[in-house]
Amino acid sequence: MSAQNSNPLATDLCGLAMNSPIVLLSGCVGFGEEYTRVEGFSNADVGGVVLKGTTGDARLGNPPHRVCETPEGMLNAIGLQNPGVDSVVDDILPGLDFSETRFLANVSGSTIEEYERVTKRFDDSAIDAIEINISCPNVKEGGIQFGNDPEMSARVVAACRAQTDKPIITKLSPNQTDIQENARLCIEAGSDGFAVINTLTGMAIDIESRTPVIGNRQGGLSGPAIKPIALLKVHEVYEVAKPHGVPIIGQGGIVTPADAIEFLLAGATAVGVGTALFYDPLVCPKINAGIAAYLERHGFSNVAELVGQLG
Repeated sequence: MSAQNSNPLATDLCGLAMNSPIVLLSGCVGFGEEYTRVEGFSNADVGGVVLKGTTGDARLGNPPHRVCETPEGMLNAIGLQNPGVDSVVDDILPGLDFSETRFLANVSGSTIEEYERVTKRFDDSAIDAIEINISCPNVKEGGIQFGNDPEMSARVVAACRAQTDKPIITKLSPNQTDIQENARLCIEAGSDGFAVINTLTGMAIDIESRTPVIGNRQGGLSGPAIKPIALLKVHEVYEVAKPHGVPIIGQGGIVTPADAIEFLLAGATAVGVGTALFYDPLVCPKINAGIAAYLERHGFSNVAELVGQLG
């Protein structure tokens, strides 16, 4: 699978040629096959698919409820339910069509050693790149999230970097004090790219039962409600990443072509679509068409020409 020069939507992400700047986000499309069962959808419509978060061993995830709709968004607390990395590599990856699109693994863990183990297992697989989910609690440090401490984030990236030559994309959390410092340290540790942003922490309450709606009490907020925050964080990270040529997957509330174009202008090389898929499974071809029309209308020959063109 290679992007064609005649395709205005063709882009390059960490050395991977993609036929569209759209990337389907982790946790929203299972292990890459879910939306292929939707009539009219094809993985060939997007540049990449990020698989569900994968840990060293199988996990059952959090107690229900795990998902809650909110105004202009969604809370989720799935808890990284997955069959474990060996099952993903041995049983799931062989069933994916790597000629259609790029597939990225999402590596999660509760210790640095687990991140190393999962990354090493994916390194010896057909996977195209590895996304590191550093918004996980470090059990050895009292549950503090790796992603909220820049030095700890960099330690995870460095540990994973030592286990693979595949492109590493670090998924940055918005729930931290200084995302630019985090990005700087992760670049120094060997990150080839960033996914900006992960979900924000939120809560919903049932006033009749006076209990949290989410069984885990809190969850990750995604959808249009977080778009303004995501745009700012993408631009902040872009200022740090641009001198190093480190690309960004911008994500957080993208529903329309205009949303995607905003993220590209803010500095994203690719755009992640997730929550929108739950109410419009065929949104990606619409976003592709809208971006292409914008390029033609404004005289751009390729989507890459939009990246960072914020006045």
